[in-house]
Amino acid sequence: MKRRQGYYWTRFVVLTGLLLAFGAAIVVIGESWWQLLVAAGLAFVLGQVMFLGHDAAHRQIFASGRWNDWSSLVIANLYAGMSYGWWNHKHSKHHAKPNQVGADPDIGTGAMVFHTQDIPAAKTGFPAWFAQRQGWLFFPLLLLEGLNLHASGIKTVFGRGEVKRRPVEIAFVTVRLGGYLGLVFWALPVGMAFAFLGVQLGLFGLYMGAVFAPNHKGMPIVPANSRIDFLSRQVLMSRNVRGGRLIDLFMGGLNYQVEHHLFPSMPRPHLRRVQPIVREFCASRGIAYTETSLMESYGIVVRYLNKVGLAARDPFQCPLTAEFRSAR
Repeated sequence: MKRRQGYYWTRFVVLTGLLLAFGAAIVVIGESWWQLLVAAGLAFVLGQVMFLGHDAAHRQIFASGRWNDWSSLVIANLYAGMSYGWWNHKHSKHHAKPNQVGADPDIGTGAMVFHTQDIPAAKTGFPAWFAQRQGWLFFPLLLLEGLNLHASGIKTVFGRGEVKRRPVEIAFVTVRLGGYLGLVFWALPVGMAFAFLGVQLGLFGLYMGAVFAPNHKGMPIVPANSRIDFLSRQVLMSRNVRGGRLIDLFMGGLNYQVEHHLFPSMPRPHLRRVQPIVREFCASRGIAYTETSLMESYGIVVRYLNKVGLAARDPFQCPLTAEFRSAR
């Protein structure tokens, strides 16, 4: 649980330098379709920025809560252009009760159906057609997630709900988004600028979804009225992704999802070290510890979403809670 400030300061400095370098590349390269490669690289770097903001929001970087809060504001709002307050509120609910109906916002029914327990009637027409194929459509739709993340944050900070440090969030988001759009449209022709933004936002959303989806999608769904102990709740609803240092980098440490849910304030580089202890502890108590490869996890997500989508035609015939009972 010891802080790793040297690790985090190094990542902060490197990411700051990369963002400045990409900004300079936009200006230097100018009117050229090579800018789309810059947009793709920027999408990856912004994903890494968000992982750093995630760690700060979980109090992994500093011992001081105030320092972590301000780090999150700078990283999320000023560097990435998204609302820390909106994301932290949503993510805290998820950590408290992962995959529990009515409590975890990450499985709320919207464009996607993650469970059938809150569907009042069978889906028909286009919604039914879409739901039955939602597993195959999931990853293509993630190309819109980057835009959705920005829009949700803007809606929150400029809305009427309670937002801690609202003036700071508004100032940071306005400077970031206004400066970024100004730079892109100043350096590039209008059509090329829109193409640049489309590639950057599309790949950023796909990257975020590709990292977060394997963590819980396809794991047991918990009924709204269930009471579960902390250990079982966090382990049985989470899935690790095995791999080496490259997977650690790609997923920002979230491939150790079980360990992260058990110790959310543990610094990212320590999750790999604690994994053998957690795995052994779970084995000694007969608690299922789930770990797959990255590609296997994607297959599980697609099949699970298609299964739920098919059930949405008649939600009363698909008690997904059976999966939770079997896991226990």
